[in-house]
Amino acid sequence: MRILIIMAAFLSILSRLFGGEPSKPIYKTADAYDGLRKQILELKPEQLNTPTNQTVLALVMETGYPEAVATLVAVMDGSASLYFSNGGGIIGAGGNPEPNTAARKLVAKAAEFQSACTITTVFPLPAKDHTRFYIITPKGVLTSEATEADLGNNRHRMSPLFHTAHELLAQIRLTEEKKKAEPRGPASASPPR
Repeated sequence: MRILIIMAAFLSILSRLFGGEPSKPIYKTADAYDGLRKQILELKPEQLNTPTNQTVLALVMETGYPEAVATLVAVMDGSASLYFSNGGGIIGAGGNPEPNTAARKLVAKAAEFQSACTITTVFPLPAKDHTRFYIITPKGVLTSEATEADLGNNRHRMSPLFHTAHELLAQIRLTEEKKKAEPRGPASASPPR
């Protein structure tokens, strides 16, 4: 009898570990975030008017933090955005020269890492303290995930892509700081007479 109880407990644990009970989402996401994320993960070449020989359309790098997921997007045309699962972010950063150049560099770099990824049709958010890459190609989406610490400390094969993505993040941050520092004219200035 005691062996049966132990076996039942063991099977219950295995069932929970391997899909017996559905896991609850780690993050509560904003509707706007879900829409933007879905849009980029379903990106098709015809939406970009891209030549058919383009191997990577876009790269998405998502990092799980305690309060939210940060999603960095770089598209082959230089479009770049950073948004957060709990709402907010920076949309259209690629309209500025430095982030545009950094986004193009990141997408080109992503092409070098396709073989390090697996094809996917599901797009979970990364676990906390993890970074997940989605490489969007004309043939489908590729993915890879690692701890942020391993990536940042060059202990993972995707580390060079992680560091190139952080160059784009730095350019977005600098551009935003520059915008905030620019003096603004009077709120209700009248034209001269």
